[in-house]
This record gives sequence, C-alpha cells and structure tokens, in this order.
Amino acid sequence: MNILVPASAALLLLAACDPVREAASPAPSPMARPAAGGGALGGQGVAPASLDRTTEAERRAALAPAAAGRPLGTVTAGLGAPTEPGFWLRSALVAAEQPGRVELEGGRSVAVTLRPGSGAAQLSLPAFRALGLGLTDLPLVTVYGG
Repeated sequence: MNILVPASAALLLLAACDPVREAASPAPSPMARPAAGGGALGGQGVAPASLDRTTEAERRAALAPAAAGRPLGTVTAGLGAPTEPGFWLRSALVAAEQPGRVELEGGRSVAVTLRPGSGAAQLSLPAFRALGLGLTDLPLVTVYGG
C-alpha cells in the first residue's frame, strides 16, 4: 500500500499539470501571386540577341584567325554584364587593358579586349554567342595576350 500512495499522488500531480494550451495562432495568409506577365520574373524574357549590339562585321573580325599571342593562363569564365557592349574578357590575368584572344578546349577562339578584374573571370555576351556557348555555360578558356 505504501507504493500505491506515492504512485497515485504522482498520477494526480501529473494530471494537474495539463499543458498550458496556447491560443490557436491564426492560419498563415496565402502568399499573393504576381500578375501574369507583370515583372522581370515570370514575364516576357529578353532574348540574348536583343542585347548583343555588335555588327556582323565586328563578329567576323572577332572570329578571324588571330596572330599568336603568349598564353596568360586558363580560367573558367562566366557571363559578364549582358548590356556591356563589345568582345571582352575581365579577369585577374591582366593588370591593364590590352588586346587578346580566348580559346575553348576544342580550338574555337574569339578576339577580345582583355580587361583587368578581380574574382571570377567574366566573358562578354557577344563573345559567348560568337563561341556558340549557352548563357549558363561556364567554359574553361585559355587566355592569350600581348
């Protein structure tokens, strides 16, 4: 009987400790959906060709075989600012702007202006298009200058 008293007392104490019920929080309101075609996302996209302001003559000149330059290094290049015109590569491989060339592993190359930069290398939209790259590609390019 001694054992039953403490057990029953504990049971009574636990029953009295009914968890405090929190006030029901209101259900979260549904997120508003953007109007169809209203913004940059979900609306009409911009075609890469519409941002590429280079002429056919500029594209031909950039793709023409170039004089051999000295190899400066190999970098993985991402797409640079699509509204910045011209054929260029911005990287830490150069300290001053100079003419150069970038070449893909398969041998396809394009003449570019090499621009100094820091961080990841960036290749211009016209250069991406001239090399036949997709906008989300991260090509490994060999950079030639001088």
